[in-house]
This record gives sequence, C-alpha cells and structure tokens, in this order.
Amino acid sequence: MTMWVKLGQLFLSLTILITLHEFGHFWFAKRFKCKVEKFYLFFDFLFPFATVANFAIFKKKIGDTEYGLGWFPFGGYVSIAGMVDEQMDKSLITKEPEPWELRAKPAWQRLLVMLGGIIVNLILGVVIFWMINFFYGKAYVSTNGLPHGLAVDSTAYKMGLRNGDNITALDGNPVKSLKRIPIELVMDGVKTIEGQHANGEKFSIPVTDNDRSLIMKRLKKSPFVDVRMIPVIDSVLGGSYASNSKLKKNDRIVAVNGKHVTFLDELKSELVFNHGKRVELSYLRGRDTLSTQSMVSEEGTIGLINRPLEQAKIIEENFSFFQALAQGVSDGLEQLSIQAKSIVVMFTVKEAHKQISGFKGMYDQMPEKWNWQNFWLFTAFLSLVLAFMNFLPIPMLDGGYVMFILFEMITRKKVSDKVIYYANQVGLVIVLALMIYANTDFLRN
Repeated sequence: MTMWVKLGQLFLSLTILITLHEFGHFWFAKRFKCKVEKFYLFFDFLFPFATVANFAIFKKKIGDTEYGLGWFPFGGYVSIAGMVDEQMDKSLITKEPEPWELRAKPAWQRLLVMLGGIIVNLILGVVIFWMINFFYGKAYVSTNGLPHGLAVDSTAYKMGLRNGDNITALDGNPVKSLKRIPIELVMDGVKTIEGQHANGEKFSIPVTDNDRSLIMKRLKKSPFVDVRMIPVIDSVLGGSYASNSKLKKNDRIVAVNGKHVTFLDELKSELVFNHGKRVELSYLRGRDTLSTQSMVSEEGTIGLINRPLEQAKIIEENFSFFQALAQGVSDGLEQLSIQAKSIVVMFTVKEAHKQISGFKGMYDQMPEKWNWQNFWLFTAFLSLVLAFMNFLPIPMLDGGYVMFILFEMITRKKVSDKVIYYANQVGLVIVLALMIYANTDFLRN
C-alpha cells in the first residue's frame, strides 16, 4: 500500500508539471498563430523513436490540434508546425517556411514560444510556495533548546560530531534551522562547524571537500543530523513486520535482544545491526514492561513511525496574503540558487556526480502517507528544477533553442535550420545519456 501511495503522489505531481509546461509552449504558439499539430500528455511513441510503437490511449482532434494521452509515461510534448527538432522530417529543412510555421515567425515570438514552458514552471513554483506559506506558514526545528541534542549519522560521527551534540554556528554564522545544516555544508562550502558536546565542551570541526562528498552520498539514506528522540511509537505501518507484532501506538521500546536503548538513534543502530533477523523487543505500555518479536528488514527497519516524547522547539511563522507572496518569491529564488550551486558542486566536489538521481530518487522523496502539504512542496520544488534544467543551453532542450535565437537577435544572423537540426541530434544523445545515468543511480549506490 505504501508503494502505491508514493507512486500516486509522484504520478500526480509529474502529470501536473508536464501538462502545464507543455501548455506554456502551446499558449504562446497559439497566440502567435502557429499551427499546433499535437498536444500530448506522455508520448504516443517509444521516446525518442518517433516512428516506433505509435498509439495513444486517448486522442481527439479539435480544430488543427490533436489532443491525446500517450502510452509511454516519461514526459509529454507539443508538436508545433515548423519547429526544427530531432523528430522533424529532414526534407522540410530545405523548403521555405509556411506562414503558420514557427520558422516563419519573428525571433522574439519564437523566443517566447520556447520560453513558454520555463515561464510556466517558474510561475507555478512561486505560486505554490505562495499558497503554502499563506495556508500553512513555515515551521522548522530550531537548533536551540533541543532536549536531548542531536542524533548524528555515520558521516557526521566520522567528522567528529557525537550524539547529544548541539550545533550553534557554521563558519561563525548562527544556525536557525536543523534541515539547513547539510544544505549549507554542501552548497555554500562551509569550512567549520561550531557547537557544544553533551558534556559542555565546545568544539570547532573543520569540513573538507571529502566530507562534503560523503554528506551528499549519505543524504539519500540519512539526514546527517536530526533531533535526538526517545523511541515512542506514533503509528505502525500496515503490512510491515511490526504490524505482526504486539506493538501499538504510545508504546516505548526500551531494549532490543536484551540490550537497553534510550534514544531512537540507539534503536535504529540495533535494528541495522540485526538486519534480516528476528529480534526480541522490550517495550513499556503504561507502567508495564512487555515483550514481543519482529523480523527486521534488510534495510534495518520494522515499520514504525516515531513521535518525540519531549517536543523540540518548533519555530512557526505565519504570513499575510502579500507577505506569503514575498516569501514565495524568496523561496523560489532560493531554489533556483541551489540548482545553480549544484552545478558548481558537480564539478568541484569529489564524486558528486554519482549522487545524480532520476525517477527512483523522486519516488524515495515522497512521503509514505498521503500528505498534501508535502506533495505541493515537492511539486513546487520540482517545477523550479524543471525550469532550471530546461534553461540549460543544451540543444534539444528549451535552453538550446533559446541559445540559438538569442544568437540570432544579437548578431542579426539567423542560425540555419540545418545547423539546428543536427545540433538537436547531438543534444538528443547528450540528454539520453544523462537520463540513463540519472536513472541508474541504484547501480552506483
């Protein structure tokens, strides 16, 4: 059931983004009286082979445009007459463009048609952030006043952090949000982590490029640092190993195979140590100490969702309608900045390219329970990622067309359709290679 919930959220998010992205191209093309031949959600062929397995689940022609739902669920497209792309009939390159073709339109109109999808993605991302800020506000865990300090993963431990520590500053700048710590360490090139150990001793830990590489690698599996909590059950996932045990909501696990555990990080360590085995769990229910057994998955989980026994300090911010808009714009610009920084990181941090992920990475980010706030946050984030990626000056992507059109506008010399056609062929190879690399991340990790 959990798998279908995650797949459902991912499918809905991608459907919204693909449809609206293509609508951006469609709207400008129609606005400038270009003939739009097709508007499809998903491909009605085996992408990128336009002549292979051509069929649609649904299609209907309205005016000059055929609207349809393709069978190959990895994108979508708008077919605009006279658009020089990798699927264009090569023989058309030598012919004079017809008035209704994109090739015949002025450069500024072609530029807006090609920017249409990016513009929609940018607006959509900001609008979603705006509405989330207005209806939900912001809430984040403060690094001040954590009742039990931090729980650290293996990478943080190797760097010198310990369970129970408190981080107070990065490069001398106070830390406000717990989730910002790994982002700033990787993206902003932080050199020093300052804080205090559980015994009161202050520390200053250097951060190297190798540390950043390890943090990036581990973030797919653990958060680097998290709130240290007591293992009290909030819910048991249906169909999990724990659902076959006696554990219930509000039970507190105190031992695994007789080994005492006080905090959630200690429980997780014991479960990972006993992965693939059956364990004896001791737990408190009210004043009674009881026991039960459960299998542990190969990943070291049994299917429990924890709640903190003592709440950490949660900072909540609420926004008026227009304050939320300003914050939405700020959130959108921050996401674009992070994407730009990630390109730099790919070329400067050791093995950072290995952390590029595709559909599986997106699937892993979806919550196990349907959560509209998280769904829209993910959709806003992904919308801005798509805007940024599509703007990259790679032939075949929107940014590739934009590059050629801007060259034409600056030099007053139009790039020939033949050059664009063959550049798109090269771009197709590059994009396919990147897609294959991104979606084989499970082989690299």
